[in-house]
Amino acid sequence: MALLRHTTDDVVERQALTVNPAKTCQPIGAMYAALGIHRCLPHSHGSQGCCSYHRSTLSRHYKEPAMAATSSFTEGSSVFGGQANLLQGLNTIFSVYKPDVVAVHTTCLSETIGDDIPQIADAAVAKGFVPEGKRVIHCNTPSYVGSHTTGFANMTKAMVDYFSTSTTDEKIDGQVNIIPGWVEPADMSEIKRLVKLMGLDGITFPDTSGVLDAPLKSEYNMYPDGGTTIDQLESTGDSAGTIALGPICSGPAAEALKNKCQVPQETLPLPIGLRATDIFIQALRKYNGGEVPAEITAERGRLVDLVSDMSQYFYGKTVALWGDPDQLVSLTQFLVDLDMRPKYIVTGTPGKAFLRRIGEVLGDSVKEVIAKQGPQADMLYLHQLIKREKVDLLIGNTYGKYISRDEDIPLLRHGFPIIDRIGHQYFPTTGYRGAMRLCEKILDAFLDRQDRDSPEESFELTM
Repeated sequence: MALLRHTTDDVVERQALTVNPAKTCQPIGAMYAALGIHRCLPHSHGSQGCCSYHRSTLSRHYKEPAMAATSSFTEGSSVFGGQANLLQGLNTIFSVYKPDVVAVHTTCLSETIGDDIPQIADAAVAKGFVPEGKRVIHCNTPSYVGSHTTGFANMTKAMVDYFSTSTTDEKIDGQVNIIPGWVEPADMSEIKRLVKLMGLDGITFPDTSGVLDAPLKSEYNMYPDGGTTIDQLESTGDSAGTIALGPICSGPAAEALKNKCQVPQETLPLPIGLRATDIFIQALRKYNGGEVPAEITAERGRLVDLVSDMSQYFYGKTVALWGDPDQLVSLTQFLVDLDMRPKYIVTGTPGKAFLRRIGEVLGDSVKEVIAKQGPQADMLYLHQLIKREKVDLLIGNTYGKYISRDEDIPLLRHGFPIIDRIGHQYFPTTGYRGAMRLCEKILDAFLDRQDRDSPEESFELTM
């Protein structure tokens, strides 16, 4: 990566070239979502290489084994289709590994061939390869469109399509569906904690808490205790409402559930930061009679106190961000609330709605910000912008460490993947407590830099 030091500030409009993309492909998102179902084994319908890459990236990010199966396409499968491979795979999976659910996602190869996954699954049932009470679900995730976030959204929607059922015209009072979007297991735990504190019975799906942050035990368990159960997924159709956190990752599933089971839905920003968490708590109040417990009020007060005390360190600092659209919108809002100045915002996930949402967050200051989405919104483009005019802080995944090193700018790791640090899977950045942790990390970055760069005569013991 020493070649990055030869990056110029000459930004050339590119049409067909992406250099160091600020995203990854759909199947990895589908695999992550599927791991949020209790006793589910994701299945990659394609070559072994695809499955290996997705598993290894998830394992490096979470420092936990990401279990998944593959159809192991060969040259013959590539020409004649992968039905035989998937049938044999389902037979082996249920016989040997005994999951309750197999979640099949497609890849570039199987999508190009045109394999009909529902037809193959029906054939597996007819042949007796799927035991009674076990389920096979699927979603289409070709890598040549969308990104990992749309793959996550597609698998989450498949949970609604295959499981959600409305058993009565009367919805269950106090039961609320929470679709958390692509966040860390710790964030899902934090969101569930807030819902419980509000006195509500929440069904969070998918839910990777207790799966990809599972404790070490004396015996290996292929299917950890966490994840949303089949019973819970089926019950989502009887809930009083659905709160979808993030329109990209959670919106499609919430809309599908509304159309299928007439469950009212509301799509909110991810609860990252003060304002977005306020919006989430206000939405929950609609289902609990309007009460907010003292514990949540106190957490909010601590966050406001921290921001007030440390405002001089945040004020006016410029930031470059990259990552997933839903996360970037909420992060940008939080930075604006901290009186910081987002300067460059880049996502490889295509969709012009992202630019509109960023514009709404930034208001009049949008003219001072360069925001870009799509295949050419990559890490090379971001580096070139930073070459033109530096920023005070970088916020994004591990792939920004080369820019951080070459330009001598502090990096706050956030998003996916983070493959050179730990902590993200255990400590949330959602909710008021998560916002406090973000503030801590931002302050640490600035103050560490201040200590490092201070001359001897101004090197202080206290802040």
